[in-house]
Amino acid sequence: MAARTLKVARSVLGQYLLLGLTWGASFLFIKVGLEGLSPGQVVLCRLTVGAVTLGAVSVVTRQPLPRAPTVWAHLAVVSVLLCVAPFLLFAWAEQQIASGLASIYNATTPLMTMLIALAALPQEHPTRARLAGLLLGFAGVVVVLGPWHGVGGGGLLAQGGCLLATASYGLAFVYLRRFITPLGIAAIPTATVQVGLGALLMLLLAPLTALQEVHLSGRVVASVLVLGAAGTGLAYVWNTNIVSGWGATNASTVTYLTPLVGVLLGIAVLHESVSWNEPVGAVLVVLGIAISQDRLTALSRRTSKLRPWKRYPPTTAKTEPVSAKPAAD
Repeated sequence: MAARTLKVARSVLGQYLLLGLTWGASFLFIKVGLEGLSPGQVVLCRLTVGAVTLGAVSVVTRQPLPRAPTVWAHLAVVSVLLCVAPFLLFAWAEQQIASGLASIYNATTPLMTMLIALAALPQEHPTRARLAGLLLGFAGVVVVLGPWHGVGGGGLLAQGGCLLATASYGLAFVYLRRFITPLGIAAIPTATVQVGLGALLMLLLAPLTALQEVHLSGRVVASVLVLGAAGTGLAYVWNTNIVSGWGATNASTVTYLTPLVGVLLGIAVLHESVSWNEPVGAVLVVLGIAISQDRLTALSRRTSKLRPWKRYPPTTAKTEPVSAKPAAD
């Protein structure tokens, strides 16, 4: 039993790392996709490729889709909150801001998730650590925004769009925890229906969002294919497994990895520049998240366990008691 539990824990951890790397690179793929497609076209292609990928996985693994109408209704809500709305917002925003900056804003997802979880999940309670972490995290958001640069212009609106996208992610994580996880539906059918419904919705919206002129190139096509197959298809299988295994708030911490991956790829591939306030603000956001989830306390406890000399007094050599009887002449 213990061996099986350890195997499951390692599986969730592996999926967590893959998800962070994949979603971090997604901001680069979105930026490249926008070289030849509109935001609506990027999202439509992304969800369509993701739906086809997940459909193939469902067939190969022989996992039937849920049939209950209530389940499909819940997954339709998740599809809007976790796919359609944030994907459109990030794609629209990246027309005006760097992919690395978008990935930094994506790191605010745990903050949004915690705010919503405190209001919506009965088992979530405010503590001093959580409140302090939220304050520090949102202070980091202000640093990233850089209000000293001014408050006008499309860049500020785009950054606001990124924050709206992460708020949508937060709603989705909590909704998954409250309504989908208790149903015990397997990850692949859940993701297949969720992404498939998102693709269908984007197809219905295509006359309004996806009729712009297209300029395809090899890197545009490749970016959209990878974005759909990995970042939207397989990634949502991993995400559902993580939410089931670790909970909504912990699952959302996958965004710790996205700013690092996103910024590095933006610099290396797209030659993007980074202002000093962006990484500084990102560090404050991540630190705020760590404090709000007692990560630093847990780390301190684990460290103290590795240093037993800090917990026990030093031992002394055992000596024979000195006799009070005077020595014989």
